[in-house]
Amino acid sequence: MTHSEAPISITVKSAAGSLVTLRATTAEELDQVVALSIASLASATTELEAAIRGANAAVPPQPQAATIAAQFGGTIISEQPSATPGQGARMCPHGAMTRIHGLTGKFGPYKGHFCPARQGDPTKCTTQYVKAGSPEFATFVADQTKA
Repeated sequence: MTHSEAPISITVKSAAGSLVTLRATTAEELDQVVALSIASLASATTELEAAIRGANAAVPPQPQAATIAAQFGGTIISEQPSATPGQGARMCPHGAMTRIHGLTGKFGPYKGHFCPARQGDPTKCTTQYVKAGSPEFATFVADQTKA
């Protein structure tokens, strides 16, 4: 034979899906390998599968906002998404519009409601800018700020 693998092999699949392969060059050698290995392979496979199940069970839950805020000395202002309809958000056919405050626009700082459709989408809605000096401009809460 030109390859280095033994000509005889047996692969066993456990109930959890682990594969164990035993190799030998003769039938007699395979009998000995199986006899010597069967108990230790079963034990090792059981241990490995239990460890994997235990590792999967040990995955921590998603941290709560309060836990993260406490770690960084922060204060939670609101856990509600800011762009929910009825809280100052405007809607268009594509969904809730994104409120953006830009610091450097063609005419200086700007605030506006932007359609969530992708850039280049021919059905994208026109941006609804908030006029400077209007009551809404002073109370505008942006979802994003752009430099």
